[in-house]
Amino acid sequence: MDVLFSQLFAGASLGSVLLLAALGLSLTFGQMGVINMAHGEFMMAGAYTAYVVQGIISNVGVSLLVSLVVGFLVGGLMGLVLETTLISRMYRRPLDTLLVTWGVALVLQQAARDIFGAPNVDVRAPSWLGGAVSILGADVPRSRVFILVLALACVAALAMTLRLTPLGRRIRAVVQNRDLAESSGISSRRTDRLTFFIGSGVAGVAGVALTLLGSIGPTLGTGYIVDAFLVVVAGGIGQIKGTVVAAFALGLLQATFEYSTTASIAKVLVFVVVVAFLQVRPQGLVSVRTRSLA
Repeated sequence: MDVLFSQLFAGASLGSVLLLAALGLSLTFGQMGVINMAHGEFMMAGAYTAYVVQGIISNVGVSLLVSLVVGFLVGGLMGLVLETTLISRMYRRPLDTLLVTWGVALVLQQAARDIFGAPNVDVRAPSWLGGAVSILGADVPRSRVFILVLALACVAALAMTLRLTPLGRRIRAVVQNRDLAESSGISSRRTDRLTFFIGSGVAGVAGVALTLLGSIGPTLGTGYIVDAFLVVVAGGIGQIKGTVVAAFALGLLQATFEYSTTASIAKVLVFVVVVAFLQVRPQGLVSVRTRSLA
């Protein structure tokens, strides 16, 4: 029973990491249809933000909490600059946005190497996140529990923003029918920018969380960008509910495969399962409901 619970929590823990990586991508990809290959580099920027903040604030616990806020702002501002300067000129040209953002990702990786150096760096975790906590007889790392709680908090905050705020109503209106929203007086350009800011900011928060799992380096984001897109597509493009379900489902599935195989083979098997699932349900777990007549 202990082994089973440990595997289940390992899957939930991996799912929470995938959820943090995919949550912001679901927002931007779902509303604007932008294939942002630099999303992983926004996560990398958030991770290095935690490294810089810890060098300024000696109290490790305080620096982590400050890093979450600053990482959101750094990631959000980077996304806002990218959307304003490049992506806004390439809407409805998905191949161009893919190539351009991939080039931006390479530039950001090289910039990180020039600023912080090629070797990976470590960010110290607070003492209250050290060790493990016993849950149902199984030892669970406190850092993993923190990431799980953080992921759920981000989902709750994003869901409340979309449901209860004027910005959320504008975002949902633009997703359902952009032309009708504009004819109703909603500025789709301003909404797109704010959406990209929030989505990229969540990527920055994800990067801060990843510093609790190990060393960080310039290529940190490349290890998560493909998995994040898998989660978004399997869950249903632009559907937060589907993203949450898909993230934890894929996390549990990979943990199950890893129990009897290796991590690399488990990733391949998960990819095969997602491809097979999309053959049966190409719209993902949760389909997008729109008012478009086209």
